[in-house]
Parts: sequence; C-alpha cells; structure tokens
Amino acid sequence: MAARGPEIQTALQQAGLDGWLFCDFRHSDLLAWRILKLDPSVHASRRWFYFVPVSGEPSKIVHAIETDKLDALPGGKTIYLRWQELHAAVQKAVSGHRRIAMQYSPNNAIPYMARVDAGTVELVRSFGPEVVSSADLVQVFEAVWSPAQHATHVEAAVKVHRIIHE
Repeated sequence: MAARGPEIQTALQQAGLDGWLFCDFRHSDLLAWRILKLDPSVHASRRWFYFVPVSGEPSKIVHAIETDKLDALPGGKTIYLRWQELHAAVQKAVSGHRRIAMQYSPNNAIPYMARVDAGTVELVRSFGPEVVSSADLVQVFEAVWSPAQHATHVEAAVKVHRIIHE
C-alpha cells in the first residue's frame, strides 16, 4: 500500500472527493483487497474499515480478534470489540468529510461495484458524509494497463494484423 497511498490521494484530489472508505466482511469486497494490495488468502472473519483521506494519514479500524488484519497498510489503528465501538470509530474516521467514495452503486447500476451493503452505506451517511460510488476510482486502479501490459498488447496487435494480411 505504501506505493498506493499517494496514488489514491491523487485520484481523490482529481475526483474532488474527501476520502475513500474501504470496508470488508469475510472477503466480500474483492476490489478493496486488490486495490489495497492485501493478501486475499488471509483468513478474515471480522469487519474491517480503512479510510484514506484526500490528505493526511489513513485510518485503520479492525476487530480485537484480528488486530493485525491491516498491518501492511499505513495509518493509525483503532481496535474495536463491540459494534458500538465500531460505529464510533467509523464516525470518527469520516467526521468532517463531505463526500466519501465507497464500493457502492446507486440503484445497483453496476453490480460489479456493489460490494458494500446498504446498511453500511446508511451508517456512514448517518455520520454526515455523502456516499458516492468509487467506480471511477476503481477504474483508475483496476482497468488501466501498465506500460508493460500496453507493450504486450501492441505486440500482439501487430502479430494479429500480420496474420490477417498473410
């Protein structure tokens, strides 16, 4: 994540957003695991949240049973045990932020993006921020070729074009 932190914050600035709230329960958000470069083979049975603000230090929120779940990521850590502590930690992380991206799809228009349950979206909204879809942000991290990928694509296209003409 160390390399992704500045990239995420730059993408948030460009999108005019105050932050990106990642959350997961039992690997329900595969996008979060990939974007944050977390090991998907790790056992995860409790909810975790990771908030990346447009500027400043990220916040990790993890359960007392799985305190090491986000240790690979930068940021301060809050450990919760009861749901009330979880809610308070999420509220603290998002307070003062106006527009926050989450893996949410208005009217489920993009089912691939709909990784956060409605109750979690309602919870975050109850703390004040507007929750917006992270679809455009996800595209920056999931659907853009690296220079090496682009080079192999161009090479394949040249070969296919030659084969067609032969």
